[in-house]
Amino acid sequence: MNTKLNVVPFVSVDHMMKLVLSIGVERFTRELADYIEADFRRWELFDKTPRVASHSREGVIELMPTSDGEVYGFKYVNGHPKNTREGRQTVTAFGVLADVGTGYPVLLTEMTILTALRTAATSAVAAKYLAPKGARTMGIIGNGAQAEFQAIAFKALLGVDRLRLYDIDRSASLKCVRNLAGLGFDITVCDSVEEAMVAAQIVTTVTADKQNATILTDNMVGSGIHINAVGGDCPGKTELHPDILKRSDIFVEYPPQTRIEGEIQQLAADHPVKELWRVIAGLESGRTSERQITLFDSVGFAIEDFSALRYVKDRILGSDFYEELDLLADPDEPRDLFGMLLRAA
Repeated sequence: MNTKLNVVPFVSVDHMMKLVLSIGVERFTRELADYIEADFRRWELFDKTPRVASHSREGVIELMPTSDGEVYGFKYVNGHPKNTREGRQTVTAFGVLADVGTGYPVLLTEMTILTALRTAATSAVAAKYLAPKGARTMGIIGNGAQAEFQAIAFKALLGVDRLRLYDIDRSASLKCVRNLAGLGFDITVCDSVEEAMVAAQIVTTVTADKQNATILTDNMVGSGIHINAVGGDCPGKTELHPDILKRSDIFVEYPPQTRIEGEIQQLAADHPVKELWRVIAGLESGRTSERQITLFDSVGFAIEDFSALRYVKDRILGSDFYEELDLLADPDEPRDLFGMLLRAA
């Protein structure tokens, strides 16, 4: 990789897709999950703050920063559910990794695809510790842009190979069937949430509408299930009936953020939760019984994006899957920035 001071490696959407496919989606997800798990084990080293959000009637724009003291990273991400009606993505993102010692960026990359991969990888990491042992059947409620990534991550990390799909738009479920064909899944397209829950040991809820919805009601959730609640990720956006939360052992990424944005925004501020990093580090227990209902209240946290940026930076070394951007001014004399401008004439 070029070490010129003015050059920053940039991974475009095209290069990201080629990088993922060159590695293989399942392998990419497994390796990314390893980076996430490793960073969760050193959680206490990181700067942590709830993401900086700018909410509007149409959606939200957020910045997600963190640092481990040596490297700084942030992600810009939006969430606009109405976008799909206009032929646009609900979620788009880009990210930056920088050297803390100099402040110079060392990576600029697309993160729309990368966020989908890291969200699914984080879900599967949580399920390693929380889902019933040997679980192979997962219901996926909401079959939009994230659904296939979730399916592949759970197959790659846990061996889940039976999917029960439901979406209010059946064409979304059929899209998933087409995209996952030949990847080793036994897939059933269901006509209701209740049907998708039949025999499911894991259920992933990943809907997009920005509202207090009730995707799962209390009577749908039996003992022993693991709920991977992904769609509720901002104030006023939920998917689960509060009674489900009260019956579940709840695991979160960063409580100050999740209490604002996650399913637990529906509960009292002192409702007990466990931090996932403590489970991964062996400081707290995860699943402890066959009848336990576990709930990963996933909203996405900056450390996961940091892990994803770190992984991509390592994987593009020696590859052709990036280009060099002339992003930073680099005058011969650091104090002569104006002279550099004049010499460009």
